[in-house]
Amino acid sequence: MSSTAQPRHLRGRPLKSSRGRRRWRWVLGGTLAVGLAMAVWALFIEPDRLVVRQVELTLPDWPGTLDGMRVVVLTDLHVGAPHIDVDKLAEVIDEANAAKPDLVVILGDLVIQGVVGGDFVEPKVTAAQLGRLQAPHGVIAVLGNHDWWHDGDQITADLREVGIVVLEDDSTTIEVSGTTVWVAGVGDLMTRSADVPLATARVPEDAPALLLTHNPDVFPDVPPRVDLTLAGHTHGGQVCVPVLGPPVVPSRYGQRYAAGHVVEEGRHLYVGVGVGTSILPVRFGVPPAIDVLTLRATDQRSASPQE
Repeated sequence: MSSTAQPRHLRGRPLKSSRGRRRWRWVLGGTLAVGLAMAVWALFIEPDRLVVRQVELTLPDWPGTLDGMRVVVLTDLHVGAPHIDVDKLAEVIDEANAAKPDLVVILGDLVIQGVVGGDFVEPKVTAAQLGRLQAPHGVIAVLGNHDWWHDGDQITADLREVGIVVLEDDSTTIEVSGTTVWVAGVGDLMTRSADVPLATARVPEDAPALLLTHNPDVFPDVPPRVDLTLAGHTHGGQVCVPVLGPPVVPSRYGQRYAAGHVVEEGRHLYVGVGVGTSILPVRFGVPPAIDVLTLRATDQRSASPQE
């Protein structure tokens, strides 16, 4: 045996070390590739999508005469944010009309402030597009914090000019299948009074009722006589991490009212994730969405015959 031969107990160690280095390079390269792909998706692909989400909600006291009533929810349009220009808004309106809703509700934040890469769109331009919404029982709106930070009074006037009802701590009625439905609207929680008792003061105890609010944090104050509360504002966090959920939700309740259908003490809330983006133009796991809600009665014996 040569005196320069490698001792038996050291043989193969350099090869093992070399394989280890190659393996870690593969791991690092794969991690960087996945991270880049996720960044591209979150910045350029998902925010540019538009999902039409069909949801059935069974409400315990909803009248059988109203079984099947369809409500389109539009929220947090943030027109002017990247991926939501006037042409994209027109697409949103077309999709909403294609759903053939009985009622359309708009839950605030039509405008932007300081979104990275955004280009401000005048509310009157946005209102003109929203005026194309078609529903036999109309379009009813509340305003959000961004609307009031810009000019809530002017946005209210622009919407009313195209025939949209705007509520602030007040209520109105619509007639659906011969049944009176109350719709209450709450002022924005961050910038206005957000007076739930005042908004619902005229709503009879036994009348079917919907409550519109930009911010879902008012939900604990909503009385049981309201069948369904509809809210936006959270954007679903804009980023939703698998298993962990959205790490950042603009709510004092954290993830509790982040998105979707919530039932507490027999009261029902639905939170839409919205269409636009705020602050950073990113979405991951929370695609822009129009919600088409079909409201179902527990007891359908008095329901009107379906066409």
